[in-house]
Amino acid sequence: MTGILFDDIGSFPLPQGISREWIKESFSMGKNNEELFAVISDAFRQKVEAGVDVPTYPQYQDMNEQFLSVIRNPEKSEEPFKVKKFAARIMELEAIEAVAKEYREEHGKKPDVRVCVTGPLELYLKEFGGTEYTDILDLLAESVDRFVSNSISNARNFNIRTVSIDEPSIGINPQVMFDNNELIKAMDIACRSAKKGGCDVEVHLHSPLHYTLACQSDNIGVVGVESAATPSYLELIDRKELEDSDTFLRVGIARTDVFNLVATLNEKYDTNVWKDQAHMTDIVTQMETPALITKRLEKAYSMFGECIRYAGPDCGLGSWPGQGIAAQLLKNVATSMAGFNKGL
Repeated sequence: MTGILFDDIGSFPLPQGISREWIKESFSMGKNNEELFAVISDAFRQKVEAGVDVPTYPQYQDMNEQFLSVIRNPEKSEEPFKVKKFAARIMELEAIEAVAKEYREEHGKKPDVRVCVTGPLELYLKEFGGTEYTDILDLLAESVDRFVSNSISNARNFNIRTVSIDEPSIGINPQVMFDNNELIKAMDIACRSAKKGGCDVEVHLHSPLHYTLACQSDNIGVVGVESAATPSYLELIDRKELEDSDTFLRVGIARTDVFNLVATLNEKYDTNVWKDQAHMTDIVTQMETPALITKRLEKAYSMFGECIRYAGPDCGLGSWPGQGIAAQLLKNVATSMAGFNKGL
């Protein structure tokens, strides 16, 4: 495939009738696997059908507990904070195997998949807050790497094209006490298997203030920037810095901050759109349109050109009011990117 690739960040609305409590219980207790896998695989199918080139497995778990609940379990750890490799499973990847097999049989090739894992710093902050134990940070990084390694080894009907380390606290959370070298070392440990496996390795940041950490990393090759809601973020990035370090960008070109989008509609219609949802679809028919999304992509490309490898929505869609409107946003992005890539 040529041009810029369309990916998504991960989370997606639950179908009607399925609660977060049911999801949490199903994961934690190992219950309802057939129904749980059906929910996950159907969401993944919707992403594929919307035109996402490299869809992320649908994320329905808490980003920290998804990994920490396993790492904390003494029966699943070699030592504190270092998970046993056999236990480092991402169940969601098992759930999408059936859909991936359908795709493989229909198209004659495996679909590409993006795997998002919570980064070692984020896991550390959840457990220890503003302390500084570099040995524990590195152990958590080893555990993250084992989740990634297992995922690559066990994938049967899909290719893991991208592995993204989610580190939203970098540049935002004042509790971060580690210096840059310690953070780079931990991220490199967490990404070893992904780099060795030939994946594009990305760090997903909510603020680009410290994007140069990725440029200094041996294993990270892509920096994710949420630039649709905050276009000024792109101005913080030096194209020459990217080129000199052979680092690429993943740019956000569609807004996902649904609460702010709805607030605009509330003001426009003088109503509560969450309760009276007649105007909710304006988000994807009048606000986040293919034309506007294309303008954002064109602006980013004018600044960074071929340094852009991926583009898509800013962040996950788990907070959106329904699967239909979330899928339509993905379709709008697909329409935009198809037209843009055709013109390259």
